[in-house]
Amino acid sequence: MSGSTPDGTYVESTIIMTTVRVVVPFVFTFGLFVMFHGAESAGGGFQGGVLVAAAVLLLAFAFGIEPSREWLEGALTRSTIAAGGATFVLVGLGALFYEDGAFLDYAAYGFGAKGVKYGIELVELAIGAIVSGVLVGLFYSLAVGDVEVFEPTDAAEAAEGDDGAVATDAATTDTGGERA
Repeated sequence: MSGSTPDGTYVESTIIMTTVRVVVPFVFTFGLFVMFHGAESAGGGFQGGVLVAAAVLLLAFAFGIEPSREWLEGALTRSTIAAGGATFVLVGLGALFYEDGAFLDYAAYGFGAKGVKYGIELVELAIGAIVSGVLVGLFYSLAVGDVEVFEPTDAAEAAEGDDGAVATDAATTDTGGERA
């Protein structure tokens, strides 16, 4: 049975809320680990970003979608996406300014093997920020109902026949669809 406390906090289950409080820091940390580990083995920004977004969504499910949306939606989500995108572009384009450098050519920076590793990790972190920001933003948009429903226009309805089939080219015939 769900309810709310006098201060307006959504309460579904004390057990769920306590479990989420314990689990979320570990999921979030594991998401960051996966992002940084992508430079050396399996993992990377996309997978880590999904884990970080899952941690945020766990909080939303446990403590209420509306209170968490007020906290996260808007400027924080957009700035996370923008910062991730800007970091990716700056690291990628920065290599172009060096001699014989190409987009995302980490070796062009001249920091050696460690510099390449740190460059990859920075890009993976940027991708993780983009992915987690987009997933959280999509979740809250769907939860609030910010999605527009497609309504056919009169022109689209006029192109349909009486049986709902879309009108075809006048040059086709009923004998297998070959052109006359």
